[in-house]
Amino acid sequence: MRELRIRVLAGVFGVAAILSWAGARLWNSVGTLPSVPLAAPIVLALIAVVLTATALSLRARLKAQRERRPEAKGVDPLMAARAVVFGQSSALVAALVSGMYGGTGVFLLESLDIPARRDQAIYAGFSVLAGIAVIAAAIFLERVCKLPEDDDQDKGATSPA
Repeated sequence: MRELRIRVLAGVFGVAAILSWAGARLWNSVGTLPSVPLAAPIVLALIAVVLTATALSLRARLKAQRERRPEAKGVDPLMAARAVVFGQSSALVAALVSGMYGGTGVFLLESLDIPARRDQAIYAGFSVLAGIAVIAAAIFLERVCKLPEDDDQDKGATSPA
């Protein structure tokens, strides 16, 4: 399984932000811009909490397993792989959604004197922050579940004597 790459996430964020900003400008010139939902930062924050809790739980269980504690509950490799896939997919979606709300928020900065637009810009800003928290939690989860480097791979090959 490949690791998350920050460059890919930043690229997704950037492209989504630019397209969202342009789309918001176009939509506003044609009609009324759709609002940024209040639930957006809340849902993203909940996903970040779930990812962080999963990572902390797996880290504690893996530490207990490495220390060979008698009460240690093992970690099923398939469950760890599923957790990593959940984290990676959450990070990609969060980068996309955060970019979308970030672009919309930048557009909304032009009209902060209107109270409704100011509120929408605040919701968009919190959505971007919550999306960054999802990405950070996903990277943390991925690092927790990463297998240690196997030093025996190079030693297993026979060398000419």
